[in-house]
Amino acid sequence: MLNLNPRFCATVCSAVGARSVVSAEVIQSLWSGYGEILRVALDGGAVPSVIVKRIRFEEPKAHPRGWNSNDGHARKIRSYEVEMAWYQGWSGRCGPGCRVPKFLAGDRHENGFLIVLEDLDMVGYTKRLQRVYGAEVEVCLSWLACFHARFMGEPPERLWEVGTYWHLDTRKEELEALGDQRLKDGALKIDRILKNTRYQTLVHGDAKVANFCFSEDGGKVAAVDFQYVGGGCGVKDVAYFLGSCLDDESCEKEGGQFLDCYFEFLRKELKANRPSINPEAVEAEWRELFRFAWTDFYRFLKGWCPGHPKINAYSERLAVEVLETI
Repeated sequence: MLNLNPRFCATVCSAVGARSVVSAEVIQSLWSGYGEILRVALDGGAVPSVIVKRIRFEEPKAHPRGWNSNDGHARKIRSYEVEMAWYQGWSGRCGPGCRVPKFLAGDRHENGFLIVLEDLDMVGYTKRLQRVYGAEVEVCLSWLACFHARFMGEPPERLWEVGTYWHLDTRKEELEALGDQRLKDGALKIDRILKNTRYQTLVHGDAKVANFCFSEDGGKVAAVDFQYVGGGCGVKDVAYFLGSCLDDESCEKEGGQFLDCYFEFLRKELKANRPSINPEAVEAEWRELFRFAWTDFYRFLKGWCPGHPKINAYSERLAVEVLETI
């Protein structure tokens, strides 16, 4: 078994009334070496296993792409503080349509902290997919629509004021490295347009395929990894998600119909759960901003990793359209 200290075991066991920790396995290492995600098997208690996010941040870590800096380290620490705040104060408000793991316990100490969560495998969300198609894309868009509708107009207390991990205020180094001068010059205006939308909600902030857990039949999803949850317009999540699962050709052929699908889900969620908000007005504003949201991420990507495979003709076309607009 992994070396687990008594405080770790006590925190986990008390969360679900277990007698002891039986075993722990690493499911995934956290980005840049800040810790790991563990599945912990238990003896006794309410559930047979839990997921534990064990975060350590003694000093700046080795970034996989060389972006090592004190600013980056501070951003990482803040992201885990936000995630803890999300699970403690917000996650319980998510319903079945935007399922997230239940928060069981948290423990902050000098050099990091633990977040103890429900094991989604134990409640039927057993599939992790590298690629998604058709109905699988739509079920994720349904999750996003439900999430955005549920938190429409909510001030992001204790979360990021501006959600998403690529937003401009926290990515000045990547902007400085950007070689596309026209995109560089337009970055601040694009950022302001996205910040000043009338309709704001909470955005997941890292809504890629890898952060969705699917039911065995693919008909339901739950989302994880809320380090960059915060305020924003919902199409930032939608653009990022579609970019994570569609290649250049698929973006051109299917991007429009998937965007239509998202807005269909959003209209239904708003009418059912937020009747005071005009769904047509939200759609009109956000649909126009889809290209801006896509270009905003493209700006980050071109500065962060100029050779990234997601830098493609579709993204360049949308960027050109947006830059001509502003």
